[in-house]
This record gives sequence, C-alpha cells and structure tokens, in this order.
Amino acid sequence: MALSELYTKYNRVWILDEKHVWKSAEITKDFLSGDNALELLLEDGTVHLYPIDPSKPKLPPLRNPDILVGENDLTALSYLHEPAVLHNLKVRFVESRIIYTYCGIILVAVNPYKQLPIYGDAIIHAYSGQNMGDMDPHIFAVAEEAYKQMARNHKNQSIIVSGESGAGKTVSARYAMRYFAVVSRSESKTRVEDKVLASNPITEAIGNAKTTRNDNSSRFGKYTEISFDRKYRIIGANMRTYLLEKSRVVFQVGSKPGILYKCLAKVFIPLKLFTVL
Repeated sequence: MALSELYTKYNRVWILDEKHVWKSAEITKDFLSGDNALELLLEDGTVHLYPIDPSKPKLPPLRNPDILVGENDLTALSYLHEPAVLHNLKVRFVESRIIYTYCGIILVAVNPYKQLPIYGDAIIHAYSGQNMGDMDPHIFAVAEEAYKQMARNHKNQSIIVSGESGAGKTVSARYAMRYFAVVSRSESKTRVEDKVLASNPITEAIGNAKTTRNDNSSRFGKYTEISFDRKYRIIGANMRTYLLEKSRVVFQVGSKPGILYKCLAKVFIPLKLFTVL
C-alpha cells in the first residue's frame, strides 16, 4: 500500500502551528494522486486547505488512533514521529501525571519541577529483580537492568543520562545511585549518591553558568564511576569532569551577559565490577 493511500476521509493528521507547534486536523476528502491540496477540518471547526506540490508531494504526518495514545512505550505507536512523540508524552504527563515513558531501551523523562513520591525504598524494592518491561517505566527499571546485567554477565555497564540545561540529569543520576546503594545493601551509613555528589560544589564553582533555563547549569559532562565487589556491594565511587568545550564558555550578547550556546550535557554512570582477592 502506498503511503498516500492512507490519507482518506476521517483519518487525522498533524499540521504545524505557530502557537501549539503541532495541531490535529481531520481529512474531509480522500487524497488522490495529483491533488494540489489536502482538505482538512481543524478541531475548532475551521476548514483548512493544506497545500501539496503534485511533483513532490509532502504529506503531513498521520495521527495515531486514540486507542494507542498514552502508550508507555513509544515504539508501540503506529506512527513514530515528532508530533506523535510530543502528543503521547503530553497525554501521559498532563492527564495521567506520569513522567516516564519508554522508547525501546531508552527512558524518556519529563521534568515535573517538583518532588514526587515515587522514589522511596518501597518503590526500589518493587523494581528489584524485575525485568525492564514488567513494570511501569521508571529510572529504577533502567538501573535494575544495568545492575542485573553486571551481576549476570560480569561485565561493566554504563547508563547515559542526557538532556538540555535544567532537564534533571543530575537528579536522575542521584536516583540511579540511590537504587544501587539500596539493592546492593551497602554497609555505608551515608548514601553513596551523597558522597559522590558532595564534590559537585567544587566543580560547579568553576564550570557552571546561568542560562535562560537554569540558573546553575553545568557547562561540562560528568563521568561517575561506581565500583562493586564480587558480592555486588558498593566498595567505592568517583566522579570526574570529562568534557569542557569552548562553546560552553560564557559570552556577551548585547546587554544580556551570560547567555550560552545551546548544547547537551551528559552524565555517564558506569557500573564497574571489581573482583576482590
């Protein structure tokens, strides 16, 4: 079946919108090869003609059926593109108050900018020993998968936490480390994440800056290494800066100092298995 054959009456599509980025519209007439416009009905009742170049037809992205909206794994959607991803995340966050969604083995998180009661020890124990797809999407499920693979295969594992300034990378890394400290039954009285992140003020004193999204944004990547003994208990950890680009240095723009280049920062959390002789 050709892609154009899916653009039939009553099917829905996404079209660009200046205010909402993407907005939904319903096809009111079957699209035929050679048509120079796609007849649409917007949600507010407005009729809209979407221009199509017959020589190089570029049709708007199709909208997923309502039954698929809100899936906890984006790969389960019939159409996986920008508007489908944004709409699915919006529905889960706004309507269900869920901040985590899978995209295969990737965990997508929406920063709620407030504390949520989903990170306690009871939740950690609920995810301990479970397979990644058996429970709702959570940072603990990702941490459990890495911990389990390390213990099962005796190979080092890495978790990459990536996002824009203020996305919550450091907090996510903290929750992952808290999970390892609890499930490994670390004998230390002080949580491992507190020990590792205690070095943050030193690195932040010279490597952070104010951005439009975050008053204290990291301008560097952090590599955090957690070491385990042969009983898979934490025996140490260390954090170091691994990247500081010139493009992340503060520069002047008109009368607004401190505006920085838009870039991504990453936090690496490798789990390193040590054999103690």
